[in-house]
Parts: sequence; C-alpha cells; structure tokens
Amino acid sequence: MARTSHTHAQAVDVAIELFSRKGYEQTTVEEIADAAQVSRATFFRRYGSKEDVVFADHELLLEQVVLMLAETGPDAREDGDAPTGRVTWDSAVDPYIEVCRAARLVFDHHVGQRETSLARYRLLRQVPALRDRELVTTHRYERAFTRYLRDTLRPDRSSTTQSIAFSAGVVAVHNAFLRRWLRNPDQDLGPELDEAFADLRATATADLSGRDGRAAAAPLPVTVSGGSGARVVVAVLESGTRPDDVARAVRDALS
Repeated sequence: MARTSHTHAQAVDVAIELFSRKGYEQTTVEEIADAAQVSRATFFRRYGSKEDVVFADHELLLEQVVLMLAETGPDAREDGDAPTGRVTWDSAVDPYIEVCRAARLVFDHHVGQRETSLARYRLLRQVPALRDRELVTTHRYERAFTRYLRDTLRPDRSSTTQSIAFSAGVVAVHNAFLRRWLRNPDQDLGPELDEAFADLRATATADLSGRDGRAAAAPLPVTVSGGSGARVVVAVLESGTRPDDVARAVRDALS
C-alpha cells in the first residue's frame, strides 16, 4: 500500500507540474506517463484520464475512509451466533462522530500534502474541467458518508433524508474550511473545524430528540381493562418512544 500511495502521489505531482507549466490542453497523456515513469497502458489502467490523475491520491484516500467507517459499521458488528447473522447495534458507537472523524482525515490529508494541495488549488482555478472533476470526487465522499449513516444509525432513527442532510453538511463544512486554509495555509484550522463538526452533530441529534419527543407527546389511546380485581394497561405508543415517556403514559392511565 505504501508503494502504491507513493506512486499515486508522484503521478499527481508530475501531472500538476506539467499542467501548470505547459497548460492543461497542451499536456499529453504520454508526457505525464513518461514523467511518472510508467507506460501509457499502465497510466490508463491506474488513473483513467488526464482529469482523473490530478485526484489519484483521493482514490486511495476514499478507500481508507470507507475502511475506517467499516470498522464501526453493521458488518463489523454482525452476530455470528445468531441464526440469520443478525446485526447487533452498538450504543457506544456514534455514527455522526465517525463520519466527522472520516472527514477530518480528508482535511488532514490536504494539510499534510501542503505543496500538492496548494498547486492543485491554483490549477483548479485555471481549468474548469478539473473543477467539474473535483465535484465528482467530493460527491463520492458524500455518498460514502450517507451510505454508512443509513446502514449504521439505529433502525428507529435511520432515515435516508437525515443521512443525506448530515453528510452534505459535513462535506460543505469541510470544503469551507479547506478553502480558508488554501487561501492562508499558515493558519491552524483543525480545532475550529472540530467545533463546527460538533455543532453539526448537536443539531442532528437535537432534531432526532425533538422528533422522539413529538412522537411521545401524542401517543395513541391507552386502554384500561380489568377482571378478577386485576388491572391490565395496554399503552400503544409510537416506535422509538423513550422509556420515561412510556412510564409516564402508563402512570397517567392508572391515575
């Protein structure tokens, strides 16, 4: 993996250097392949096109992000002793935090590859086709986050809409801070980025708590019946109602 990562980083650097010096349209695949010391066939097999090679390091980074998320995903918590291999939901895992950690990994990659990131930023401002390709890369991260949240949030809280919204928010915040850093790379934005991610998570969990509260505040009717001196209480509540609200509904029915 280390050699592959180095190879991709080298290809990114030589491609950006050639594009910056000769111009994007004037640079050929053959010239990039020669500078990267690979054959033309190997270049196309590894990188695909002139546009793709500029973001070749992100191919490996995206794989790393997916693997990182998979460590706390449902497949990692599958109960092999269960007859159907059922998934056990781990309350200690906060999927929102895991997505923020993955996004922070991407930000740290940019900062850690300072010269490459700055050169790519200058190049993207000059070549519209590469800006379009950057959007594709960004969307792939967002889809990976959305898929992880949809599969990993508790079943009663899993929502495609909620997952999409949070993932889009994380990517948007990441990109905003990255642009700030690219304009002034001497500043340390890591702590401020972490705070922004924490605010996103707080908003997401507050929204879920609010919806839980609304569901509990309007339970379906509670029926009380008796026989032989015993009282049986049947409380019909919305899925996901908190235990305290269940107890309150039963207590109100008995009063």
